Amino acid sequence: MKSGLRKWFGTDEEVDDAGASFAFIETNGDRRDAGDGVHPPEGRTAVPGLPDTNRDAPLPLRDRVAASLFERGAVSARHLRDAEHQWSREGQKDTLWRVLARHPQVDAEMVYAEAARIYAFRRAEIGNGKPAPDFVKRVIESFTEEQRERLLVLGLLPLEYEIDAERGVLSLVFAAQDPARPETLRFVHDLNLDHFELCYAPASEIIPLLETLFPRRNEYLERLAEDDLARAFDLGASYQTRESQLVDEEALDAQINRSALINLFEAALVEAVRQGASDIHIFPNRHNHTEFHFRIDGELQLWHTENKVHPEAMIAVVKDRCLNVDRFEREAAQDGFIQREVDKALIRYRVSVLPLASHNRQIKAESIVIRVLDDRKIFTHLGQIGLLPGALERFNRAVRQPHGMIIMTGPTGSGKSTTLVAALNQIARPQINVLTVEDPVEYVIHGVRQIKLGPRLSLDAALRSILRHDPDVVMVGEMRDRPTAELAIKLANTGHLTFSTLHTNDAPSAVSRLYKMGIEPFLIAYAINLVVAQRLIRKVCPTCRQVDPDPDARLLSELGFTPEEIAATTFYRAGQDPGCPTCKGVGYKGRRAISEALYFSRAIRHIILDADGRINEDAIREQAVREGMLTLLASAREVVKLGETTVDEVLRVTVSE
Repeated sequence: MKSGLRKWFGTDEEVDDAGASFAFIETNGDRRDAGDGVHPPEGRTAVPGLPDTNRDAPLPLRDRVAASLFERGAVSARHLRDAEHQWSREGQKDTLWRVLARHPQVDAEMVYAEAARIYAFRRAEIGNGKPAPDFVKRVIESFTEEQRERLLVLGLLPLEYEIDAERGVLSLVFAAQDPARPETLRFVHDLNLDHFELCYAPASEIIPLLETLFPRRNEYLERLAEDDLARAFDLGASYQTRESQLVDEEALDAQINRSALINLFEAALVEAVRQGASDIHIFPNRHNHTEFHFRIDGELQLWHTENKVHPEAMIAVVKDRCLNVDRFEREAAQDGFIQREVDKALIRYRVSVLPLASHNRQIKAESIVIRVLDDRKIFTHLGQIGLLPGALERFNRAVRQPHGMIIMTGPTGSGKSTTLVAALNQIARPQINVLTVEDPVEYVIHGVRQIKLGPRLSLDAALRSILRHDPDVVMVGEMRDRPTAELAIKLANTGHLTFSTLHTNDAPSAVSRLYKMGIEPFLIAYAINLVVAQRLIRKVCPTCRQVDPDPDARLLSELGFTPEEIAATTFYRAGQDPGCPTCKGVGYKGRRAISEALYFSRAIRHIILDADGRINEDAIREQAVREGMLTLLASAREVVKLGETTVDEVLRVTVSE
């Protein structure tokens, strides 16, 4: 294997041309295998474990990473107790801090970053073309197939290399999320390199590049490629009888039972998860065209157009593979459910089927939207949402209160439910009873009793029953009418911490909405702790983003940027490089929240109590801004100043003030 690498890397001159010059760790004598991993030389802390002198010390002293996180307030004593319990159940086979990283309420990347800091692994620089995709691809392809598969499983990213032609010495630098992992160290050691170095980088930076260069196999797409849909199906087949508008079920059955359509649909389920889609849209476009779209970062992107089979057959395949959906019902809305294992994770899909109007009366057109429910995407605490420091501090202050209401506002798709789930994950513990009322229940929240609404349990009935169920914390899906709002207010005023949502454009208008529903001002003023209006803004791709050399000063001024801010800010625009491994030409990758957090101070409550037939939203907003609240637009400006988004994106999601 080493000779194969040398053959590719070439001579010193070629290395110099690539601009590679690095320092490396010697493998001979610098690390020793003690059976449970690889240890650094004497005088340095062991990478995978802890000093033997501290073996019998109390928990905070035994695990330096866990102790450091606890001392900084990054994890709580409860998190440590939970991790220690799980660690004991697993026979203490791994380090405690790695078990802590798997805790549903702990940010794993924070734990790995702290471990890298303590064990002195340098932070790898990934992004802005580093490392070069061509370099990574050629290095990995020089490995044997077995080595290549193992490297991808471990998430190891080749970063840099150095070769000494005279001495015949080959050195490589790798980045890993957990460079201290014994399996990683053994793998690199077995490559038989002369020198190597392991660096730390978050998985969020490593995995996208590896998956772009070496996409995971999709067996359904591979099967589909072997099949010729044009031969597999008779495009002249008709599913409508000439005498009536009824579907010819025998002809339809003959087509949907072919494996090609099933493989296409199953491939879509897998690819949607891997590409980070929140929804899959399947709908007919023309007589013989069915389009598959993925909603990624809030935008619909065409994934596949199928023009070799009739849309009715494709829709029938989807309905056949759903629970609770009748394939023969084509004139009513239906809701169904699918469950699959993708990349060793259990993924749930919520299916919605709607009949469509068609220009051809003989065709029963339908549209299908599938929500992808991936529990790995759940945020376990509010710090992961991307709230700016002021909004995060107000939110944390509100959830620490023993009672009162927290309201999330915003349009559909603005991340309200995601933020509430993060808040509930943060506060849930065995000592309190947390109840939620949802329709439907999308994500399972550990330690929370989730109530699903249905034909035999209405929202009103569920809320009335909750009052007799001894709750400490309650989440109400949405306050759509006066009875629901009154019950939610009652919960907040009777010693319960209550979460709910409203559809309003900003935080102050939530107060007006409740008042117009018929809720008295004094109830609004004293029941609510916090109203958070939220939007999701796309983050500009860090790999292909471009500096805007001449930003529009007039437009920036209209958005609220001061001349000093304009001069001090580097403005970016989306690169949209078709070959970008991170965003694949979209120009944006990922989203973060922007918000305005209206905390109900004494002054805010007085403004509401002084309402004389009308809530003064402007007065509430002005007072909140004086107290430090950032409006949605001001929050978006801060994200621009951080270099995380573009002015175009701000214009798309906000309204000028």
